[in-house]
Amino acid sequence: MPVTTVHGKPAAPVIGALLLSALTYALAQTLVAPAIPALTREFGTESSTTSWVLTGFLLSASVCTPLAGKLGDLFGKARVLTVVLLIFSFGSIVSGLAGSIEMVIAGRVIQGVAGGVFPLAFGIINDELPAERRSVAIGMISAMFGIGGGIGLPLSGAIVDNTDISWLFWIGLLALPAAFLVHRVVPPSPARERTRIDWGGAALLSLGLAALLLGISKANSWGWGSGRTVVALLGGVVVLGVFVAFELRRSQPLVDMRVLAERPVLATNITGFLIGVAMFGSFLMVPQFAQAPESTGYGFGMTVLQSGLLMAPASFVMLVCGPLAGLLGNRIGFRAVLAAGTVANAISFAILAVAHDTTLQFIASNLILGVGISFGFASMANLIVGLVDPSEVGVATGINTIMRTVGGAFGAAVVTALLTADTIGASSIPTEHAYTEAFTISVVICLLALLAALWIPRSRRPRPAPAPRGRAAGSATA
Repeated sequence: MPVTTVHGKPAAPVIGALLLSALTYALAQTLVAPAIPALTREFGTESSTTSWVLTGFLLSASVCTPLAGKLGDLFGKARVLTVVLLIFSFGSIVSGLAGSIEMVIAGRVIQGVAGGVFPLAFGIINDELPAERRSVAIGMISAMFGIGGGIGLPLSGAIVDNTDISWLFWIGLLALPAAFLVHRVVPPSPARERTRIDWGGAALLSLGLAALLLGISKANSWGWGSGRTVVALLGGVVVLGVFVAFELRRSQPLVDMRVLAERPVLATNITGFLIGVAMFGSFLMVPQFAQAPESTGYGFGMTVLQSGLLMAPASFVMLVCGPLAGLLGNRIGFRAVLAAGTVANAISFAILAVAHDTTLQFIASNLILGVGISFGFASMANLIVGLVDPSEVGVATGINTIMRTVGGAFGAAVVTALLTADTIGASSIPTEHAYTEAFTISVVICLLALLAALWIPRSRRPRPAPAPRGRAAGSATA
């Protein structure tokens, strides 16, 4: 029997529009990572400057994610998602036409507004699908986060090796058909009481996250003990502390800190951070290991495209396991599925820590990693949606997305530090021991994620009854 929305209409077009939106963002997040050296050569700049093509996107996404979620709750999720995708497309055009690295970075900062795609998509599913169908749909959307990353790595290599590098950004115009579909097929949001937007809270959250991510992303070039790094990291923590105190005093906060401080939500967000560390670490380690020359005694001497294809099996697994995680969660609970995902991630890195001599070992590891990431993302989204008030879904899932983003930035910085600290002679090529150490530390991170997942209580508190559907005077619509 075909799945229908709460309005009795087919749900497939709505889910399809949301999947395309999520894929657009996920591709943009990872597509440029393997191409940083090529962009450096293309624009004749330094790698520390080019790295802002990725860092600027992450900074912007971290700022826009909670704001987009809140705006969607207030003014209609479909309307806000459509605008977000259009702004993202404009950023793609700016980067695609750029004649300097500064303009490329500017376009990427504009693209970062798409950080709001995931919380808006989760909110739309929560509004439009019957309760028994939501978990599978959320699993599918969550899987796109990993699938986009898995596709982005080999696709980046294909572009760099075979065509103009500007296609790294023109692919972002996939957001235009996504915006059209969202506008046409996603029904209006349910009526909600109008509230004020907490712009002060948004400013504090933006400043704190920006400082924290800036310190993490630049720590390798500035030095972990340098004054600039310490000021950025400590400053970010202080500002976020002020943000928490500010929100606790607000009658209509941007983020209900009391909800996020509850053990189930807090534990889920800690798990999200740690999974983000492990996932982005693998995105950097595996391609770099595979591209190392065979003369190192461990590398495979692969091209950018070939090393990206080594990660492709994980993407196919995620496509299957995302919906499967939703089905399993309905049967055994999403806490158990999340814990299983962290165990799978740990096994994946353990394989590479003890055996990384053949491509088959990497393929096996990535297949297991695909299971772990898809189980983790799908479970976290379902746990958050099931734990918070419907009016807070956009912001709460946005915060969970931020935790993965910050975790990813931290994971990238830590892996880079490990690999550059132990190199072969005077070269910049890491030793085999450096990779073994990085894989082992990743196992520890996954086991910490397991502990955080097990900290989530077995029973969930009852969901508040959803607000009556329909339109009301002055209510927010899509």
